[in-house]
Amino acid sequence: MADAQDDYPAHLETYTSFNKLVTFTLLWIVLILASMALGLVGHMSILALFLGIGGSVALLVAFAVLG
Repeated sequence: MADAQDDYPAHLETYTSFNKLVTFTLLWIVLILASMALGLVGHMSILALFLGIGGSVALLVAFAVLG
């Protein structure tokens, strides 16, 4: 039983890291799909390109700073 108490912080850290990874992945997929829709359906390819690149960089920076 003593081992279970010692493992709790490690499990909590793993859960938190996995939660951040899943959140980042979902946000990045939504960003890419929105950029593709804007470029293909909206015929605004330059804006979609800037949104995709800028949004990806912003997501990477935000999750690097918060994590």
